[in-house]
Amino acid sequence: MYGVTITELINKMDLKSFVPEIDTDKIVLTHPDANRPALQLAGFYDHFDRERVQMIGNVEQAYVNTLTYERKCEMYTRLISSEIPCILFCRGIEPDVELLDLCRRYQVPCLGSEKATSALMAEVIRWLNVKLAPCISIHGVLLDVYGEGVMIMGESGIGKSEAALELIKRGHRLVTDDVVEIRRVSDDTLVGSAPDITKHFIELRGIGIVDVKMLYGVESVKDTQNIDLVIKLEDWNRDKEYDRLGMEDQYTEFLGNRVVCHNIPIRPGRNLAIIVESAAVNHRQKKMGYNAAKELYNRVQANLGKAMAR
Repeated sequence: MYGVTITELINKMDLKSFVPEIDTDKIVLTHPDANRPALQLAGFYDHFDRERVQMIGNVEQAYVNTLTYERKCEMYTRLISSEIPCILFCRGIEPDVELLDLCRRYQVPCLGSEKATSALMAEVIRWLNVKLAPCISIHGVLLDVYGEGVMIMGESGIGKSEAALELIKRGHRLVTDDVVEIRRVSDDTLVGSAPDITKHFIELRGIGIVDVKMLYGVESVKDTQNIDLVIKLEDWNRDKEYDRLGMEDQYTEFLGNRVVCHNIPIRPGRNLAIIVESAAVNHRQKKMGYNAAKELYNRVQANLGKAMAR
């Protein structure tokens, strides 16, 4: 599992650091969740997930305000000394001086935000789930085609980047070329992105590196995209039988998740951009409940039924 530093969390969520002298680059989050430590402030620590971001809202702060000074210091000490990664105050709440002293003592970052507790908690969890999701790198090209995430795969030199460039010229958006970082954010969702080094670049043999964002504008690129469809390009083989109806979907698997996959044979003169566009639209139609192959099958069956009745 990947780690996310507290510095990355601060920058992403635009948080304030109440103890800026603590080096947040060295403190790493490894759990994609957050916790509101209401029970812990009351002294109950059974099943406490200390690896999570600890978030304080109005309810927790209202409870703390009812405690005596000695009891408050006792609860703060037990919470901050329990090796939590950080504590985050929401709704513009200012932490007590006693808490800040404990944060300095135990080197626990104390952060603040003006956002509502529930909204910020959901935002933090969503972002951490993506950042800490299992990740693999695959050789291919990922684009947003009519809202569908299409990943084009195939051997080097088969024409993936050229097809991607033609799709970009037709108004679709590039996510990444050459290397696709795939993260499994749920049992149903794979998210693809580009490595920071190659983001927005395409390599064209004979030309070199092309900066898509500079050439075609910001509307031609995208940072992340769900992977909905995989298209594998392969050299045409006369002896191989290819699916001509598409009655049943074929799948490929990444990180345990299945994705619909089409094997497309390549021959001179085939317009790959149009084929990819058609595959994306057809896949979208299937998700909306319409299958052209099954519609054709039903028509054939109906005609056969009429012929038999005569």
